[in-house]
Amino acid sequence: MIRCTRCVLPDTFPGIAFDEEGVCQYCRRVPEAKQLIEQKARLAGRFEELVRDTRGRPGYNCMVSWSGGKDSTYTLWLLKKRYDLRVLAFTLDNGFVSPTAFQNMRVVAENVGVDHIVVKPRFDFMKKAVLISMKPGLYPPRALERASGICNTCMAVAKGVGLRIALERNIPILAYGWSPGQIPSASALFCPNSKMMRSMVSAAMAPLRDEIGSDLIAYFPEDHHLNDRYQMPCNVSPLAFLDYDEEDSLEQIRALGWERPLDTDPNSTNCLLNTFANVYHLTEMGYHPYAMELSGLVRQGHMSREEAIERLELAPMQEVISAVEAKLGIRALGGDHQRR
Repeated sequence: MIRCTRCVLPDTFPGIAFDEEGVCQYCRRVPEAKQLIEQKARLAGRFEELVRDTRGRPGYNCMVSWSGGKDSTYTLWLLKKRYDLRVLAFTLDNGFVSPTAFQNMRVVAENVGVDHIVVKPRFDFMKKAVLISMKPGLYPPRALERASGICNTCMAVAKGVGLRIALERNIPILAYGWSPGQIPSASALFCPNSKMMRSMVSAAMAPLRDEIGSDLIAYFPEDHHLNDRYQMPCNVSPLAFLDYDEEDSLEQIRALGWERPLDTDPNSTNCLLNTFANVYHLTEMGYHPYAMELSGLVRQGHMSREEAIERLELAPMQEVISAVEAKLGIRALGGDHQRR
């Protein structure tokens, strides 16, 4: 496998093109450091204004979509302690959350002082959604550049449930723990109107609607939520524009009682399904679903190229894959995935 000489994108990545020095087009068009600093400063200023406008409101100021992983845990601490917001934490239990992640959430929620809601969809629904996500062509290739089809589905359901809760509770900020490599800084803070939100919800439901049918409705806002009677929450990913250092954030959350799970792959600190999803995506698509995220972290100086390659090439834990396969009732041999 040939990789970009600056980041870690491989020659199997869709549309990749290397110049004579082996540098990919994503690295060639990365903004200059000064431009990136200025862009992040503008977003941080907008966020400060949003926080000031929100802090005086009754009820919760913010809801954090909390997976229990390192980045969303740090985001939770940041918004509660540094920005003094009244935070509601929300977790979607997809049936594959690491027991250590749940223990981390219990300890951290207590130590930070936040209310915490866990929504656990019935497993036959989640199993069906995961298996559908493995169908070729369900998601367009562009949607698979930053996440596997399985992760796309889990994220869509989690975001749908979270948005519905935020609307029903009139929470003005909906925050995510995306790292600087997971989301472009230009998309890290936006406040949609009801028309935009209807379009976003419809697009998120579209790949699953025909396969799952009416069962899907319970996990997304309905038409009556998406009108002018409800204030649409601002979507914020603060790690994309605030100072971010993985080691510093780990040190902070460890002080809260957070421990790294030993049963997850190096690119996830909460979900057992992630290991299986990565292997399946790599088998079917020819590239690791975390390659784009890690490349972004390398370009922005948050991670060395050597560390990113190590994370991408570390062998998956076969016992975790086998346990996931058994729970889903499938067998994965090479690229041939069959139901038992």
